[in-house]
Amino acid sequence: MIRYKFSKKQDQEFTATLRSRVNAYFQENNLNRDANSTMVIKSICLFTWYLAPFFVLIFSGITSLPILMALWVVMGLGKAFIGTAVMHDSLHGSYSNSKKVNFWMGLSAMIIGVDSLIWKIQHNVIHHTYTNIEHTDEDILPRFVFRFSNNQPKMWFHRFQHLYAPIFYCVPLLEWLTTKDFLKAFDYKKMRLIKPGAEFRKELAAIIARKFFYYIFFVAVPMLVIPIPAWITLVMILVSSGVTGIMLAMIFQTAHVVPSAAFYEIEGEEVDHSWSAHQLLTTCNYGMNDKILSWLVGGLNYQVEHHLFPDICHVHYPAIAPIVQQTTKEYGLPYYAVDTFGDAVASHFHMLKQLGKQEVYEGQPAYFVAKA
Repeated sequence: MIRYKFSKKQDQEFTATLRSRVNAYFQENNLNRDANSTMVIKSICLFTWYLAPFFVLIFSGITSLPILMALWVVMGLGKAFIGTAVMHDSLHGSYSNSKKVNFWMGLSAMIIGVDSLIWKIQHNVIHHTYTNIEHTDEDILPRFVFRFSNNQPKMWFHRFQHLYAPIFYCVPLLEWLTTKDFLKAFDYKKMRLIKPGAEFRKELAAIIARKFFYYIFFVAVPMLVIPIPAWITLVMILVSSGVTGIMLAMIFQTAHVVPSAAFYEIEGEEVDHSWSAHQLLTTCNYGMNDKILSWLVGGLNYQVEHHLFPDICHVHYPAIAPIVQQTTKEYGLPYYAVDTFGDAVASHFHMLKQLGKQEVYEGQPAYFVAKA
C-alpha cells in the first residue's frame, strides 16, 4: 500500500482555526468529547433491540415462519445500528476516554461477527486517512462489479449496476462473517500493518475465537433450538445478515459514493492539498435535521464532522456542525450536504446509473492528481 503524503502547507490556518473553535465549544460548555448519558441510554436500547428478538427466537418456541422472519429482520436492523452507533464509536476510541471502556464496548463487534482489529485497520487507518483514493480506500473499493467513479473502467454490465446494487450490497457483511477477516489479516501482515510473528499469531487466534463464538451462539444454537427445519433457520439468518449489509451500505455509500464526493487517482506519493481539505472534498452529509436518523445511524449522517473529528463521540456532531459550516465558508472550502437520507440514496443510485451509461459522467468531479 502506498502511504500518500498530504500537503502540510495548505490550509494550515483553516485547520488550526477549526480545531480551536471546536475545542472552545467543549471548554465553554464544560463538556468532554466522549459519550454522555444519552449515548449510554442509546447503547442499552440498541443492545436490547438486537438481543431481545434473539432470546424470543431461542426461548419462545414460535413456529410461525412470518413471525420468525420478522424477528430475524428486526435483529438484522439492530445489528446494523449497533455497528454504526456503538461499535463504530468504541473502535474509534471516541466512546470513552477510558481504553478499558472502549475495549469492552468494542466487543460489540464480536456479536456482529467481525474482528475489531481488522475493522480498525481497514476503517480507521486506511479509510479515514486515504478517503476515496482509488485502489487504496478499501471501504469504497468497488472491485469489477461496480463503477463508482469516472476513473474506473466501464464494463458492459455496469449499465445495470443501479439495479443489481441492492443485491450485491448484501454481500460484504457475509464476507466479513466468513473469509474477510482471515484474508485481511494476511494482507495486513504483508503491509506491515500487523507485525509478523507473535502479534500476527495472536490476531489469528483472536479471529478464530471470535468467529467460533459468533457461529456457536448466533448460527448453530438457533439452527438447533428453533423448532423448524434447520435449513429454513439458516436461510432466515442469511436474510437477516443481508438486511444488515444493505442498511450499512446505504449509510456509508451515501456519504462517499455520491455526485459531490471526489474520487482521486494519484500518481506518486504526494497529494497537493491538505488532509482536512481532502476530507471535505470526499464526504457528504445528509438528513442533518433528522434526529431519529442521527440516533439510529450513530451520527454518520454527519460524515464531514466525523471525518474531521473521528475522536469525538457522535452525540456531539449536531452541535459542532454549525462551527464546521461557518469555518469552511470563511476559508472558501466546500461543505457538502443534502437535505434528507432519501435524497442521498436517490443521488447515489442516480450516479450509479449514469456511470453505467456514460464513459464520463459530468455530474461527478473527477480528480486526477499527478506528482513527480
